[in-house]
Amino acid sequence: MNKKEKDIALFVAFCIEEYGAAKQMTGEQTIDRFSQYGVIDYLCKCFEPLHTQSRQWLVAEIDEFIEDRKNKEA
Repeated sequence: MNKKEKDIALFVAFCIEEYGAAKQMTGEQTIDRFSQYGVIDYLCKCFEPLHTQSRQWLVAEIDEFIEDRKNKEA
C-alpha cells in the first residue's frame, strides 16, 4: 500500500467515525449505510477535494450524497 492509498484509507475511516458519531450510529451501522449508497467509493474517488474540508462539512456532504442516491432509487 503506497502513501496515497494509506491516506485514503485513513480518510475513509475518519469519515466513518465522524459520520457515525454525528448520527449516533455504531461503526457497523455506518459502514452498512455507506455500503448501501456507495459512499466509500465516492470518498475514495473524490479524496483530493474532500479531505481538505471540515468534519461538519463532510457529514453534511455525505448526507447530501446519500439523499441524492435515495432520490435516484425512488
